[in-house]
Amino acid sequence: MISLLITCWMCSSAFAQPSALNKANRIQLSAKEDTLLSLSLKLNTDSIQAIRMKADSQFTRVLVRALQIPYSFWYSFDSLIGISKLYAPDSSFRIFTWNLSYDDYYHRQRGTIQMRTKDGSLKMYPLRDVSEFIENATDSARDRMNWIGAAYYNMIKTQHQGKSFYTLFGFDPNGAMSSMKWMEVLHFNAKGEPVFGGPFFSYENDATRKPTQYRYQLEFKKNAQVLLNFIPDLNMVLVDHLISENNDPDNKWTYIPDGDQEGFTWKNGKWIHVEKVFTQILQEGEAPREIPILEQKSNQKVKGQ
Repeated sequence: MISLLITCWMCSSAFAQPSALNKANRIQLSAKEDTLLSLSLKLNTDSIQAIRMKADSQFTRVLVRALQIPYSFWYSFDSLIGISKLYAPDSSFRIFTWNLSYDDYYHRQRGTIQMRTKDGSLKMYPLRDVSEFIENATDSARDRMNWIGAAYYNMIKTQHQGKSFYTLFGFDPNGAMSSMKWMEVLHFNAKGEPVFGGPFFSYENDATRKPTQYRYQLEFKKNAQVLLNFIPDLNMVLVDHLISENNDPDNKWTYIPDGDQEGFTWKNGKWIHVEKVFTQILQEGEAPREIPILEQKSNQKVKGQ
């Protein structure tokens, strides 16, 4: 089961507050949530493909009807199973994403963006996953109808020249032998429509430079634990460096972490790649360790005197 993160949000006085969601609307949304909970459980856990597909279709229709209830933006749908619900850090929108597994080899992501509106009405941008038709997913910006699907587990906001950018971190089960993680920059164009990707991932400081990418992709061995996330304490994105476990670099399903970390830092409207984040080399005897046995005995003797 994909671990999903729901972020906290702050409310702007220029827009309706959560209190605008009145009791009658909350009752309606609670009833919809009960139905959505049952459907989300089926689409994520049922062993029969046809039931998962039917539950996915029903879930989508019920979710749209639920979001049509006035001020539904402020209703969190906390109970849903396997459904990511991420609010933008500035509460300007939220994004729902989830995975539909047809079998071990074929997965597709679903999603929609719900915008915050002053009058509580629904403004929504459904997302269409076209991953199966794409040869190179890192070379182009895409609209909502040409989305590179992922179930998002984190979102952060950055800015450049007064414009807001929202970096999304997502997971894709991909296939029977490998999984993927994505780092995707979302922004909104002059018409207010979502745009995924752009020339945001730069390798200009690498020893061997490669072309700027429009999104960042990691593919790795199935069930391997791989880090790709923003680390607030470091103010940067950390990425596990991957190597082939059997010296077979052409096959991504053999890739696992080797203990090193790469990274990205936000600078001048781009994520700049850092080849090696932690460069400190420990000398012999400097590795972290517990208090040596002789020191423990010495300390105990002092305490006993």
